[in-house]
Amino acid sequence: MDSKHDKNQKGRAWIELNLDNLAHNVKQFQKLLPKKCALMPAVKANAYGHGAVQIGLKLAEMGIRDYCVASASEAVELRRAGIKGQILILGYTSPCQLHDLADYQLTQTVVDLAYARVLNDYGQPLCVHVGIDTGMHRLGERSEDVEKICEIWGLENLRITGVYSHLSASDGNSEAEIAYTRKQIEEFQAVVETLHRRGISGFKTHLQGSYGVLNYPELEFDYARVGIALYGTLSMPGDKIKADAKLRPVLSLKARVTCVKVLHENEAAGYGLAFRADREMRIGVVSIGYADGIPRELSNKGYALVNGCRANVIGRVCMDQLLLDVTGVPKVSAGDDAVFIGRSGEREILACEAAECAGTISNEILSRLGSRVERVIRLDKSRYE
Repeated sequence: MDSKHDKNQKGRAWIELNLDNLAHNVKQFQKLLPKKCALMPAVKANAYGHGAVQIGLKLAEMGIRDYCVASASEAVELRRAGIKGQILILGYTSPCQLHDLADYQLTQTVVDLAYARVLNDYGQPLCVHVGIDTGMHRLGERSEDVEKICEIWGLENLRITGVYSHLSASDGNSEAEIAYTRKQIEEFQAVVETLHRRGISGFKTHLQGSYGVLNYPELEFDYARVGIALYGTLSMPGDKIKADAKLRPVLSLKARVTCVKVLHENEAAGYGLAFRADREMRIGVVSIGYADGIPRELSNKGYALVNGCRANVIGRVCMDQLLLDVTGVPKVSAGDDAVFIGRSGEREILACEAAECAGTISNEILSRLGSRVERVIRLDKSRYE
């Protein structure tokens, strides 16, 4: 077998996870937050594409005991993998799935008073956190509807252990975004104070996501629902943050160069004649496509790193394959790695840079990474040490 293939037994496309970097990021956030505030990592969407079970087990090993996900099925997956502690479902759970809440001791978000009554009618005690809408205008009773919020505490089958809201502009630095965020903070604090004045207590509070911590680390709540930044990336490369957090990317995305061939001048390549060579060039066929999570938007404008050199995507990204211009890459051959997120030699592509090229954010790029992309844990030391 060719030595290129022999040295690396990973498959056609794979993700490498650096769990040392994950541990580093956890410690960075723990240093930023007030001592009484615990991390509640967001491991929804398969831990932003990283692999919920692999990430959850590492977090548990580090002493994390609180997690949040989007759905009951995501929570059940963690429980079946042996993850203990509190798992909060941030989204809606259908009445036909409420048995999972009880069977797996999950915590459900109360999305409004009407839904609270549905949960109560299940007839068994259920652990819940009450959502408060302070300006995102998605889930939760509006912060000014205090009577409705308080009514939830009168439902006998609900064990209310938390109250939370969600900041909608904490990643922004404009005067309007900062003012809006401050208003949300004040409204949430006002609801909590009102509940306490009415003799309602015994619940935890949380408000901040990644940017809520990075830009407002001084806030004192019980949990922080850190998501994208926990995985060592910001949503966009130009995002400015207030906190001094030295984050390290956890994930690299790589695929195999399956063959290298010559494309003659004026020949077309790929579907739809979307690319035509203006000169003789070498192209590399790579075994990854949009079914693996490479956005089709990167057709004719994305790029990867091969042997430390930039190689542009040419033609349309296909379901399972794509083409790279490897004319300027020395000694490229079948079996080489094509790096779409991560390092190759002295060069690096950040997830947020790949996202910017596709016209989106890293949250979407990472969470769309397909299930057939193998996830492997790197055993070598971090390049950031």
